[in-house]
Amino acid sequence: SIEVGLRGSVYDVEDWTGLRTELGLEYLTTEDVLRIGPAETAARIVERVGDRRAFVSFDIDVVDPAFAPGTGTPEPGGLSAHDALAILRALRGVHLVGADVVEVIPAYDPAGQTAFLAANLAYELLSLVALERRGT
Repeated sequence: SIEVGLRGSVYDVEDWTGLRTELGLEYLTTEDVLRIGPAETAARIVERVGDRRAFVSFDIDVVDPAFAPGTGTPEPGGLSAHDALAILRALRGVHLVGADVVEVIPAYDPAGQTAFLAANLAYELLSLVALERRGT
């Protein structure tokens, strides 16, 4: 497994090192993603997954609340909507068997911008599943 976009003021780097050492999970912090960019982030995901089947769970709070305020855990310093979409689009070729978009809270999203982004993310994920099934 790999987690992408970890950030938060209540965490310390030691909190995340256990993911690797104790659980065998890989992760990229938001700072890592911003430093290496969407294409390299996707390349690392693809490398980690290899030819195994994958399920993508996209937690909307990885996106900065300026682009997706309708979440239960808004944390400044997240990804832009553009970067989030670019990462997903670059996952073409991953053996994706399913996906979801989680943590969208319409009550915190009066303008609907979080829901709109979530719908676009879901569309990209469904497109990846469809491309995988077509073998393209």
